[in-house]
Amino acid sequence: MKDNKAVSKIKNMLSGEKLQRIIIISGIIGITLIFLSSYIDLGSLSGSDAEEEFSVTTYSTEIRTDLEEVISKIEGAGATEVLLTMENSVEYVYLDDSTTKTKEVEPVIRGVLVVCEGGDDPVIVERVTEAVTKALDISTAKVCITKLSE
Repeated sequence: MKDNKAVSKIKNMLSGEKLQRIIIISGIIGITLIFLSSYIDLGSLSGSDAEEEFSVTTYSTEIRTDLEEVISKIEGAGATEVLLTMENSVEYVYLDDSTTKTKEVEPVIRGVLVVCEGGDDPVIVERVTEAVTKALDISTAKVCITKLSE
């Protein structure tokens, strides 16, 4: 008996004009949300920290500034400028479902050019070359050291 009363109340509430109004209002709200979603970035409103996208430019700039700072501290090196060349951009590795990112492979450094005041002294060149090759885990063939013009 109670089931029949509940079913009849639901049928009365959803009958006729009430049901039509609910459907129309729901539709209008849905269309409005879809329209607003193109103007509002809902990802930035979430409380969780969004994963930063990897930038090759930022990556190379950080390495370059770090190298310049360290090399200029090597005795005799003096003022230093560094130029990096990259083999490729970042590579993303995904699982078989193509939606789950497992890791990011950083770009490979193709070569390093170091221009420093002590670049004409063979001892300084050797120290700087060793520092760069050890710091970046690259071969000496990928490093060029030269004197900074005055």
